Amino acid sequence: MRRRRLRIIATCAFLIFTAACGFFLRGQFHGDPPWRHPVASSQTIHISNTVIQVDFGPGSPDLPKSTILHWVENAASSVATYYGRFPVARDRVLIEFAPGQGILRGTSWGDVGGSPAFHRLVLGEQTTQRDLDDDWEMTHEFVHSAFPSVDDDHSWIEEGLATYIEPIARVQRGFLPAERIWSDMMHDMPKGDPGSSDHGLDRTHTWGRTYWGGAQFCLLADVTIREQTRNQKGLQDALRAIVSAGGTIDKDWPLEKAFEAGDHATGTHVLINLYDSMRDTPKPVDLDELWRKLGVVHSSDGIRFDDHAPEADIRKAITRTPATGVIRPQP
Repeated sequence: MRRRRLRIIATCAFLIFTAACGFFLRGQFHGDPPWRHPVASSQTIHISNTVIQVDFGPGSPDLPKSTILHWVENAASSVATYYGRFPVARDRVLIEFAPGQGILRGTSWGDVGGSPAFHRLVLGEQTTQRDLDDDWEMTHEFVHSAFPSVDDDHSWIEEGLATYIEPIARVQRGFLPAERIWSDMMHDMPKGDPGSSDHGLDRTHTWGRTYWGGAQFCLLADVTIREQTRNQKGLQDALRAIVSAGGTIDKDWPLEKAFEAGDHATGTHVLINLYDSMRDTPKPVDLDELWRKLGVVHSSDGIRFDDHAPEADIRKAITRTPATGVIRPQP
């Protein structure tokens, strides 16, 4: 089922604020779907044979639009680097403005308004350069382009993939240090642990299980694929194969079809077997054991790496820039 994807931030203040922004925008656009909202100006990004149309809605942001466009380019470059190319041939981004500061909301759709992928980002008019430099949302939304639309019960894989891949893609592109994302994962991954009333990923639709439970699945899949292939392949290879098979946001696929394509590319059954074990059973992931094997050690300054850990090479491979290299927008 093709549907909207919205990053949920679990603070009441944020939800109230973004609801107010939504009211502000709806008042301007009379309830039209976002892909029909008015456009004040447009620019185009070309990257790896993809054309990304970036539209700006009405408003007066403090930052020049060229700076905002560069933020979109960096996110597109990160995703293209991770996948070896940008996932879809045509993409559209609508940047709308509302009172406030920072990236207030990001949502993605597939096959709407004549575009295979469409992303709407709401930015506060007082957004700063630092807000853009620290942002994860634009990259997160672009990652959604690279997986087929699946049934509502499987939203955990869509959000889990975007949550897991977004920081890795930015490390591979050179925008984040590896220490930063492993520290963040050590801190945030436990948010995906199953609770006492959990019934597995397909049947438990809480915020933590959808985003971080899905991210746990991806981390465990990545490590397990690398264990079984002697670190020759990883989740990245599986996901590239899914895109190559046509599994992008504008297509409706059964989840099993996507996992079968990914497993075929790695010569394993990791995705299907892991899904079977976690779909309707609250299977905890032993994160402490994963950190120990990977050599991610908690310290007073955040984390440190133990390069003598049994799977330190797997940790390094996950964030290493792929052999296909960095893919940049064309001038």
